[in-house]
Amino acid sequence: MIKLFKPLILGAVLSLLGLTSAMAAETLKIGHIAARTGFLKGPGLPATVAVDMAVEEINAAGGVNGKMIEIVEFDSGSDPKQASLAARTLVKDHDVLAIIGPFSSGEAKVGFNVAEREKVVMISTASSAPGLTDGKEWAWRLTEDEGKQFARLLKTLTKMDVPRSKVDIVYVSDEAISAVVGTKLYPALFKAFNIEHGEPVAITYKSFDLAPQIAPIVANNPDMVAVAGLPENASKTIRELKRQGYEGRMIGSQIFADPNILDLFGDLAEGTTFMAGFHADASPEANSFNSKFIKMANDRGINKLGAHHTDAQSYDAVYLFAQVMEEQGISGDAGKVEDERLAIRDGLKTVNFSGVLGSNLCFAGTDAELPGYVIQIKDGKWSMMDSHKADACE
Repeated sequence: MIKLFKPLILGAVLSLLGLTSAMAAETLKIGHIAARTGFLKGPGLPATVAVDMAVEEINAAGGVNGKMIEIVEFDSGSDPKQASLAARTLVKDHDVLAIIGPFSSGEAKVGFNVAEREKVVMISTASSAPGLTDGKEWAWRLTEDEGKQFARLLKTLTKMDVPRSKVDIVYVSDEAISAVVGTKLYPALFKAFNIEHGEPVAITYKSFDLAPQIAPIVANNPDMVAVAGLPENASKTIRELKRQGYEGRMIGSQIFADPNILDLFGDLAEGTTFMAGFHADASPEANSFNSKFIKMANDRGINKLGAHHTDAQSYDAVYLFAQVMEEQGISGDAGKVEDERLAIRDGLKTVNFSGVLGSNLCFAGTDAELPGYVIQIKDGKWSMMDSHKADACE
């Protein structure tokens, strides 16, 4: 009997050892729902460079808890339905510990439902529509709320007594975030600041001729025109305003705050004022990141004059996850995935994080509290007009 059971016991032990070995993860897998293609490709593709840059740096320094970070990427094609599929695939088929993304507000609105259902943290780095994470536990954002940032701009314009008695609004109706900003956020904030505004004017990103929509605005001659659109479409709007002879100030929230607008807008951008969530001269760390990012992006054939705040936020998101995983002792072992996803979520609740976005950053609920910079195009350059510190977390 003993002789009979010895090989069976030995075999069972060897099987268990083999199973344990298989469960010990070689890497710590983080999903990335990227916008490599589709109408968000302009801001989305550079953000993948920032993610890759952070991973390379962290892994070159030894990784996290002795393991390398592995990014499992899924291209959403800028489509909310694909973003939802990406989330399910990353969670079910790849056992990722957490996810960076989805990128935009439209994608996040759908993808965040998967985060709640599957109990995995998603950190979006560009979805700035107000209220997206309300009532959620697993949906997080390392980006500042569009409403808070635009309110900061209006505070600066008020403080500096910039002419603002009459404003008109133009928005891109088929960009989810632009539509929200143009029809809800701008009107509400102008009302709060006692600024008179006209009925918001809609354009589409496929529009070839904006002259009919812009002509009434120019005829009205407001002190300011508030533009809500991603960089390419914002540039078309601003060019048409200038072509028709508008001489007032053009303003915007952070959605077109990409340094590449210096090329897109050209000499027509003089005086354009807007919010940005990242400024390369804010700190030595920010400046170093900006320089390295520009080189890496251009080496990949992506022309960048500077880092967009969504690039900086994508970069810091990787470092944020790395810090929390180290603090929580995350192993990536297959048998611990659900527990470790929970540990990452709980670690974010109390994390104090410093990166290229700023120092001692934290989360209020599941939204990051970040600084803001009022940028003005002056003498053809990106110039800081004012800055606002990140709010404290309670």
